[in-house]
This record gives sequence, structure tokens and C-alpha cells, in this order.
Amino acid sequence: MTKQKETVLITGVAKGIGRGLATAYAEEGYRVIGCDVNEEKGQKTMENVDGLFLRCDVSDPKQVKTLFQNIKEPFSILINNAGVSEFKSMFELDVNEWDRVLNTNLRSCFLFAKYAAERWKQEETSGRIVNIASTRAFMSEPDSEAYAASKGGIFALTHAMAASLSPYNIRVNSISPGWIHTGNPNELREKDHHQHLSNRAGTVRDVAKACFYLTDVENGFVNGENLTLDGGMTRKMIYEH
Repeated sequence: MTKQKETVLITGVAKGIGRGLATAYAEEGYRVIGCDVNEEKGQKTMENVDGLFLRCDVSDPKQVKTLFQNIKEPFSILINNAGVSEFKSMFELDVNEWDRVLNTNLRSCFLFAKYAAERWKQEETSGRIVNIASTRAFMSEPDSEAYAASKGGIFALTHAMAASLSPYNIRVNSISPGWIHTGNPNELREKDHHQHLSNRAGTVRDVAKACFYLTDVENGFVNGENLTLDGGMTRKMIYEH
């Protein structure tokens, strides 16, 4: 039987990367506290995971505060994964849609890190935070202003918080995934894979392994860093011939 390790708090566990991270950490012997606004799917994720599910709209400061009040057990790792997207022309994007993306993706990272760090500071816990950003923080397609701004903000917020929290022995890093396929692998075409320098699209397991590295208590010299996880796409020079 796998030895019980630490407890990790993961946001956005109802689907996609968050669901995969909850499962992966559980398989490695961690206890998982998962949260999501989608209670039905979030609880389904946690059915085979040792841990606790708490419903929370991560964009709502009151709900985030209540969530931390309801977490009675100690935890030492936070993965800010929850996120939404809105890809539409900036001429059609209204301020409520903009706020929804920024508040869900970026403000939530600040709020969760703030409350986790306050607890760790009091407990003198060597906490570790991983924020899930995106390669869209550094490159863009049209009609992605809100999403790009939120992910670029996460990148900057990460190194700012790393500087602020270093006196308390709390590390903050981020991961910027590229194409991470969370569905059926058979849905992908050969050219979807071969356009990557790694000759394949990414998987949730790739993100999980990166998180394991950044949340390992022994990797204390990695701090304020962003790990780009994109199969080399942001290093690829693309011309039309």
C-alpha cells in the first residue's frame, strides 16, 4: 500500500486537468481536498479519491473565505487550477464576460494563495503553491484577450507572490501548459501530434508529473519559476512555405 503523504488542495476538480490532478495525487498516496463550482461532477471525481470535496465558486471572495473556514485538516500544497475561457471578438466581449474570466482565473489564484499562506504562516508550514497558467500568456490567437490577460496575470502574480512569501518558507511556481488533451486520444489527428517538437500533444499526466516536481518539498531551490509544458511549440519557428 502506498504510504500516506501530504494533503493537497486542488481547485477545479470537476473535469479536465483538475480531475486528472486529483486522481494522480491520490494514486501517489496524497490526500486530496478538491473544490469546484460544479458539485455533481466534482463529487464524482472524488468518488475514488481519498479526500474531501467542497463546493466553491472560486471567483467569489465570500465563498472562498467560507471554504477555508470549512477546511479543518492541515494541508501543505495548493494547486490553483480552476479556470474558464471566453473566445470572442473584443468588439463583442462585454465587461461582465471579461470580469468572469479574470475573476475565475486570476483573482481566485490570489484569494486561495492568500488564505493558504495565512494559515501556513501561523502553522510555520513549508507550503508550496502551483498556479496553472498557459502558453497563451506569451503568444496569442485572435479573440483571446480575456483569457490571455488572465493567464499573463497568473505568470506575473506567481513571481510577485514568491517574493512576498519567501520569508515564510512558502514557495510559489507556475506551469504554462500548451495543448493538453483531456479527452479520448483517438480524437486527435496525426498532424495534431506531429506539429509539436515532441511529436505528440500533451496529456494530463504530463501536467501531473510537473506538479509533482514543483510540489516536492525537496525541490526548494525552484521558486518564482514558470515551467512551460507545451511539447516545444513556443520554441518552434513557424513560416508559411
